[in-house]
This record gives sequence, C-alpha cells and structure tokens, in this order.
Amino acid sequence: MSKMNAVGWFDIYVNDLDRAVAFYEAVLGQKLEELKDPTGQTKMMSFPADMSAYGAGGALTKSAHGSPGIGGTIVYFSTEDCSTEEAKVEEAGGKVVRPKFSIGEFGWVTLCQDTEGNMFGLSSMK
Repeated sequence: MSKMNAVGWFDIYVNDLDRAVAFYEAVLGQKLEELKDPTGQTKMMSFPADMSAYGAGGALTKSAHGSPGIGGTIVYFSTEDCSTEEAKVEEAGGKVVRPKFSIGEFGWVTLCQDTEGNMFGLSSMK
C-alpha cells in the first residue's frame, strides 16, 4: 500500500452558503464552484483543487448533518504571504483572532473566524 496524505478532503459547515462563499472568495481571491451532491441532501461550493496534487480539496457545505462552530478542527489555507489575506478578513465580515505570527521553520500563520463562526488558519512561508 502506498503512503497517503492524512487529509483527502474537508468540509467547512455553514449556515448561510451565499454569505460564506462571498467571504472566502473575498479573502482568498478565488472563485468557488458548485459541487453537486449525489444524494441531493447537501449544498456545496468547492474550493479550486487539483486532486492529483499535494494537499487536499474541500468545500463549504450546508447540510442537516453538520453545523459550524469554534473549537473543533482548523483548516489552514496555503497562501504566498498570509498577511495579504489577513488584511481582507474583517472587511469581508470575519474576524482576525490571532494576527500573523511565526511558527519557526514552518513559516507563518494567521488565525481567523469566518462569517459562520468557524475558526480557520492562513499559512505561508513568508
């Protein structure tokens, strides 16, 4: 069996899908795309992803099976310089919880809260 990355996909649960999409598109500067749920029970908007590349794809998800909240898993979005996206968070309706800080040889991180109450991180090497 070949080695795999620990994360193959992520869902960020939201209450207001349109509001959450607008927030992440504004902060990350990327368009999210509709992802059809084969069960028809969930509305999803996926982040751009190349599923054959390093890392994980994921989506904003509105579902009766999960809800947003603080204190659970934190997803870290890779950026060139996390201070760039950090500067867009509050204007887009979110909150900077911990401004850009060093994590030593692993680069820099900003901790934020989105419009739905989810904690997320921005990560960069500079």
